[in-house]
Amino acid sequence: MDTQNPEPNVTNVSPDVPADSPEGQLAAITAERDQLVADKADLQDRLLRARAEFDNARRRVERERSDFLQFAAMDLVRDILPVLDDFERALKVETADKEYAKGVELIYNRLSETLKKMGLEPVDTTGQKFDPNLHQAVERVENHDAEDQTILGEFQRGYNFRGKLLRPAMVRVAVK
Repeated sequence: MDTQNPEPNVTNVSPDVPADSPEGQLAAITAERDQLVADKADLQDRLLRARAEFDNARRRVERERSDFLQFAAMDLVRDILPVLDDFERALKVETADKEYAKGVELIYNRLSETLKKMGLEPVDTTGQKFDPNLHQAVERVENHDAEDQTILGEFQRGYNFRGKLLRPAMVRVAVK
């Protein structure tokens, strides 16, 4: 029923039929029924639209939440990378205390595995072709033995995090 007009819609009643007669009452009831059916269809349409809007808003909030969590995790991992680099440098140093070296290696392996489970992957460099999207050329070395633009060595390892470049690898590149 229309909220502005609480009276039933009796426009279908013929002016020749009195409203008190059974035909007039039937016409009024039929008109009211038609109005109620139209109102019901309108309410059902509004309900379907509201549900669709709610579902879209829920999906958008979930996507934004996921993006935020991924961004937060990416920042955390980026902040931990220097610690991982320090462990790699520590492992390259020879020490007389083998137990100490083994402990450092165990800590490094645990940290590395935890970061790998979160989605951290090292960028492959040695022997690869230089790719400016993945590598940062720190040094270019003239070399006639290696193919042009081939990576000869790595100064700092690069990493991808969940398929996105987190840090480019710093490399030495062969040039002709």
